[in-house]
Amino acid sequence: MPELMLIKRFARSDDASSPNAGRRRALRAGASTLVLALTGPRLAFANAIVAVRVWPARDYTRVTLETDNPVKFQQQLMESPNRFVIDLDEVDLSPALRDLVSKIQPNDPQIMQVRVGQFKPGVVRMVFDLKAGVKPQSFTLPPVAGYKYRTVFDLYPAVEPDPLMELLAKSGHKAEALAQNTPPSRPSSGTGTPSTEESEAFFQRYAQRDAGPRASRPASPPAGDRMPSLAQRNDDGLLTLPSRGPKTARLLTIALDPGHGGEDPGAIGSSGTYEKVVVLQIAKRLREKIDAQPNMRAMMTRDADFFVPLGVRVQKARRVDADLFMSIHADAFTSPSANGASVFALSERGATSATARLLEKTQNASDLIGGVNIKTNDRAVAHALLDMSTTAQIRDSKVFGTALLAEIGTVADRLHSKYVEQAAFAVLKAPDIPSVLVETAFISNPKEEQSLNDPAYQERLANALLKGIKAYFAKNPPLAKNRTA
Repeated sequence: MPELMLIKRFARSDDASSPNAGRRRALRAGASTLVLALTGPRLAFANAIVAVRVWPARDYTRVTLETDNPVKFQQQLMESPNRFVIDLDEVDLSPALRDLVSKIQPNDPQIMQVRVGQFKPGVVRMVFDLKAGVKPQSFTLPPVAGYKYRTVFDLYPAVEPDPLMELLAKSGHKAEALAQNTPPSRPSSGTGTPSTEESEAFFQRYAQRDAGPRASRPASPPAGDRMPSLAQRNDDGLLTLPSRGPKTARLLTIALDPGHGGEDPGAIGSSGTYEKVVVLQIAKRLREKIDAQPNMRAMMTRDADFFVPLGVRVQKARRVDADLFMSIHADAFTSPSANGASVFALSERGATSATARLLEKTQNASDLIGGVNIKTNDRAVAHALLDMSTTAQIRDSKVFGTALLAEIGTVADRLHSKYVEQAAFAVLKAPDIPSVLVETAFISNPKEEQSLNDPAYQERLANALLKGIKAYFAKNPPLAKNRTA
């Protein structure tokens, strides 16, 4: 470089006895001034890249640049072949940016490869070679939760995956088998309360009996009615629904929502365990158990390590017409002695305890930490959706939560609360789906953190959650819905 040549040229011996010594010193001083003039302005305004992260997923791939200051950039979407070009202003080609190349994995659904180079002084160009067309969203996030400024590039597939079609493709064969094989009825024990065997028999039979147009939940159900259904006892003593037309078998759909993900790690245990990791492991175990049932299927709001905004989690559950929604978490507290599992339902009147109030604040902050583009129309739709909660949904959610607590209590060392608590969790605001948030344990408690990392404990917990789901359906059959499968 010219700057280095100037420095070398005048870096010779400065012998005071030389007749040209004074001239050399003057020229060297001038050269130093020239070097500062050439390099000073660019270095003074260069933005330091703190980290570069990539979160690939079927839903979308997120690329995040974390910097000391906000980054100015220009972007361009190109075709034939498909490319996404980004020019970063006042940025030097740092090792962190060079490392972006190695962060693109072969199984990334959107990105084939990336090329990074110093396009011109002070401008770094990133070229993403794409596997198919994308719809990019770019935005900047202010510092929050230990992060500095983040510039986010979300690459959504041009044809976004439909959660309903994916669910039907996965479970269509099971729906056909269910329609062709109706399990026989079992005799009643004759007691006022259904036995475990009878509850299981009803649960199995209910999936064969649902039919007719979808009914809406009554705004003001009769006093004492645990849920707005038309369930009655038939001749064999089991709860059933009155006939509404031709009988059509259908699968019961449970939406599982592993909390946090991607840029949002959730709570972090003293041993470094990330909440987002263990709750995804538990949710996958539960999904496997639900899918093994002949009349049930599970949908997950995320099945990998990527971030899903709170409103989108709700929308996904409603898109598949879920019968139940379960958000799975592992909470934290300022004291490591806090322990026990708990279950929460939605509240429209404020949190029911100090713990619920703290969790409400931290969980609802997930969008700020995970990073949401608040300028998109989808976000506005999500906010409108979250204002549609109903009294019936809250009542049903508390009944569902009570059934879960009864089973979780047989596995966890203790329950943090033996009653379903309530708070204004944004992720529970599906107006027509009984929804709960399960705090499986305190990840901030060293003993419970160890349990959360134990595959055997995860398995027992998943079994307990499945039993709670089945117990709820056995006593509270969902209303009929129009289904394609």
